Amino acid sequence: MEDIILKEVYNNIKKGKEIALVTITESLGSTPRKKGSIMAVKEDGDILGSVGGGSIENSIIIEAQKCIKNGENKNFHYKLNDKGTIGMNCGGEVKGFIKVFSPSKKLIIVGAGHIGREVYKIGSLLGFHTVVVDDRKEYFNDKYFPNVDEIISDNTEEKLKSYKINKNSYIVIASRNEEEDTKALRAVLGKDASYIGMIGSSKKVLKVKNRLLKEGFSKDELEKVYAPIGLNISSEDPVEIAFGILGEILLIKNKGSLEHLKDLKKAKL
Repeated sequence: MEDIILKEVYNNIKKGKEIALVTITESLGSTPRKKGSIMAVKEDGDILGSVGGGSIENSIIIEAQKCIKNGENKNFHYKLNDKGTIGMNCGGEVKGFIKVFSPSKKLIIVGAGHIGREVYKIGSLLGFHTVVVDDRKEYFNDKYFPNVDEIISDNTEEKLKSYKINKNSYIVIASRNEEEDTKALRAVLGKDASYIGMIGSSKKVLKVKNRLLKEGFSKDELEKVYAPIGLNISSEDPVEIAFGILGEILLIKNKGSLEHLKDLKKAKL
């Protein structure tokens, strides 16, 4: 059974879904399941395997779903007696660990020009699964995009519309002109991406948003777009612009702040 559970974990990650693996690490006295028992818990609460049944398993499933939602791992400890809180009186104790498995974070870069290349370089160093979208096939070579994970160069707008985008997706729109940027934004609006950013001046951004607003996209959807893109830390240099973009993405991804660590964690002299 263990191999089936582990395959389920792998298949969910491959499909871009998060899943939790629950393991009993210690079992003392009389308990429903013993040390080493495992169970996979999906985002919707569906399970494979068992770590006890009844109240204890239901409680663990709820905790595993919380861990998936919060992106955290967690130890658990249940007393199965009168001192416990789940209404089971087997007499023993159970300890375990919930491990959340998440798919690789995807960095989807629309545009293979100067900015896109630098965003790709930094994103690769940061461990993102990189996807580059551009119909200029001549740009896809080892000089500009060595070891890129995915390339979309045909029917780019339609493929971007149908591409699987979820909360593990971070999208950077920096194509060759306003029209291409508009097409890309139109293709990804309303999807469950954690981040959508578009390059351009405030004037251009307003023009694109107003155009899509007239097409029926909601104001709320458009306001979620980070545009103009990036943190205000760079010059006009493409490398620095890319750092500003990835800095903004990391800020969102890691729920960070723009405060200096020296101000948050001052060392006392």
